[in-house]
Amino acid sequence: MSIVAARAEPGRGRRRRLVSPEAATAYLFVAPAVAMLLLLVGYPFVLALYLATSNAVVGDLGRFVGPAQLTRLLGQEIFQQTLRNTAIYALTAVSVKIILGLALALILAGFGRHRLPASRLIRAVILLPWIVPTALSTVGWKWMFEPQFSVINWVLVRLGAIAYISDLQWLGETDLARAAVIMVNIWRGVPFFAINLLAGLIAIPDELYEAAETDGASPLARFWFITLPLLRPVLATVVLFSLIMTISDFNIVYVLTRGGPLNSTHLLATLAHQVGLVTGEIGRGAAISLFMLPFLMIIVFYQMRLMRRKWEW
Repeated sequence: MSIVAARAEPGRGRRRRLVSPEAATAYLFVAPAVAMLLLLVGYPFVLALYLATSNAVVGDLGRFVGPAQLTRLLGQEIFQQTLRNTAIYALTAVSVKIILGLALALILAGFGRHRLPASRLIRAVILLPWIVPTALSTVGWKWMFEPQFSVINWVLVRLGAIAYISDLQWLGETDLARAAVIMVNIWRGVPFFAINLLAGLIAIPDELYEAAETDGASPLARFWFITLPLLRPVLATVVLFSLIMTISDFNIVYVLTRGGPLNSTHLLATLAHQVGLVTGEIGRGAAISLFMLPFLMIIVFYQMRLMRRKWEW
């Protein structure tokens, strides 16, 4: 009996620890955060899922229609065009932000041991596009894109690229409008890449570069075999967050073009706003806004899996 009691004693100790005052206090402190997440995130998400599978309109929750909502969306030309716009917007903007952000981070980190003067001040200034409210900064860009007052067109006239300041209708032509919204997104997102990649570069031990330089490795070889492999975990995380934020972007397109001209700059977020709030078809708007959720979940899953298995260092 004493042996049984001795063996049972650790189990009783574990049960006592589960209801210990410290554990109860911890659960008590966590409870408000959990309640807020359920109220502000969980409930709206579940409601959005219901609306996306219903024919709800303003003032009427409608009835459940299931996959018919998705089938209806896929058959609409404006939705197909919006998917193409979103893919072009996200892939182009994120690719350019990777290149420019990495280049800027290397310059700020003093790649090749050439430290940039006043680098701390430059880092603070670089963050301004990311810190300034998106709608406010986009209004400034809208003024620069206006044909009659365009600083960009004025410079192009002075350089001889165009004859008159009104030759380029940045927000009035489909291709130029796409380029304009992508340009603004890149301008705003490059600081996010640069500062995060800079933190990753600073964390790489200098001894690795010194050893490689002693062995005669060129700067390009040091970058390819030391910097890039050790920077991959940070780069993967930054790309993941940027991809999600770019796909769900709303402010830049809404302020600049409202999805025009001819729906050439509509993204899923702006189209969902137009359909769900402007026209009042809440169900279809919710379906549009949640359309990319499964794809983003797959991207996140595989990205995190690769980070854990292959890019640990």
